[in-house]
Amino acid sequence: MLGMARLGPGAVHQAKADQELGIHHFPLTLRLRLTILYSAVLALIIALFGVVVYGLTAYTLVNSIDDSLTTTAEDIIAASSLQRLLNVQILTIPREEVDRFGASRVYVQVWRADGTWLANSENLAYKQPLDERGLERAGRSSRNVLIAGSHLRVVTVPIKTAEGQLLGFIQLAQSRDQVDLATSVLLVVLVLGSVAAVLLAAGVGWLSANRALRPLDTITQTALQITRADDLSRRIPLTGVPNDEVGRLAQVFNATLERLERLFYAQRRFLADVSHELRTPLTTIRGNVDLLRRMGGVDTTSLDAIQSESERMSRLVRDLLLLAQSDAGTLPMARQPVELDTLLLEVYREAQVLAGGVHLTIGEIDQAVVLGDRDRLKQLLLNLVSNGLKFTPDGGRVTLGLARAASGWARVVITDTGAGIPADELPHIFDRFYRVDKARARAQGGAGLGLAIAQRIAHMHGGRIEASSDGTNGKGSTFCVWLPLAPERAASEAPKLSDTRPAPSPLAMKKAGS
Repeated sequence: MLGMARLGPGAVHQAKADQELGIHHFPLTLRLRLTILYSAVLALIIALFGVVVYGLTAYTLVNSIDDSLTTTAEDIIAASSLQRLLNVQILTIPREEVDRFGASRVYVQVWRADGTWLANSENLAYKQPLDERGLERAGRSSRNVLIAGSHLRVVTVPIKTAEGQLLGFIQLAQSRDQVDLATSVLLVVLVLGSVAAVLLAAGVGWLSANRALRPLDTITQTALQITRADDLSRRIPLTGVPNDEVGRLAQVFNATLERLERLFYAQRRFLADVSHELRTPLTTIRGNVDLLRRMGGVDTTSLDAIQSESERMSRLVRDLLLLAQSDAGTLPMARQPVELDTLLLEVYREAQVLAGGVHLTIGEIDQAVVLGDRDRLKQLLLNLVSNGLKFTPDGGRVTLGLARAASGWARVVITDTGAGIPADELPHIFDRFYRVDKARARAQGGAGLGLAIAQRIAHMHGGRIEASSDGTNGKGSTFCVWLPLAPERAASEAPKLSDTRPAPSPLAMKKAGS
């Protein structure tokens, strides 16, 4: 409780809400983890850079000492001379050459080849080799040594005759105090600078991460508010949100909320429409039953009304069940070759019964085979044809046509000369329970599910339905059903037309004769 009290009342409320939602808080937040990660990476990079800079600086300074001492040794050797005594060559080095570099704090020792001492500079009273290991090698060597508390850089250069005979060694030494001081200062600067840079980067990284992740806090708060208030109309304010991954996440979250809101209200409207559609036939049935009870006998008109409303309710329930199965992905679908021209002629024959005073004709028909469920495709075509007949007045015309598109699609066209569909209502005609002419559709027993079912069947077959209309009375509407053609092998296995198929229209016979 003490820990929660230190968080403040707002943080405590937030923690409780998060706990209710199953959101667990960890000691290391995303901001802190990002800051630690960036700081660690930066510290590693600076450490590697510091090691390289320190190593190159120390190497350059020491190498300059080695070059200077080597040049000095070569000058002393150049001033030396050889004397032969009893077939023995004796090395002679002028004393002034040995002492000439004392002012520059260069220490000089000369040793014979047998390891005996020959000469020292005046500024060096040390009679032991400055670098004993250097006298053991026949070549030039450089080494750091510590003599009497002094850190020296010693270069050993062999003295040889023109024939390559080793006569002795000359060792030169110079203090490393300046080099050690410079490298020590550089090390302190690098360490302090690295620490300061890492701390500064950690602070900047924390602020940057806090600013970059601020929209995530807004998303979290919005989600919590939606959860508490069941208000899907809330949106994340995009003002000031950067156009990066977090900004796109906020946009996608808003789009998701918008879609959820539409689905939520569509479901609410769907339930209201279903309730209304079911209430109407139930009210009619109940009224007629009450009438029969009061009459104490059988009334044919009341029984017809009860039967009609029962059938209407059964159709509605059947259509709702089909849509529910389709949404759940459990609607059984056959995948067999189907001749669309044969199917369209069957739909034409069955729709003649519903045509009444509307002229139902067949336009041009090509042979086309698709893979799908024959019964579902027939239901799709019947729904579209019955929809055209329903909204076409007597004396009007509904025309059916079928064509093969060059891109591997079959196109079924159903055209009517009815009242047409206003442009602002075209995007909604495939919505469930949507009616353009609500009064007439309800009077004819329509529930507004026919086009929704047709579109769903087309989608399940990999196709689509397109509707077009200019809304002018008498010009009607045009529905185009696009279905992918079956492969050639499947098309060859499709059942052939039987002799008992319905007779085509005169227009179709004319086309066949041509």
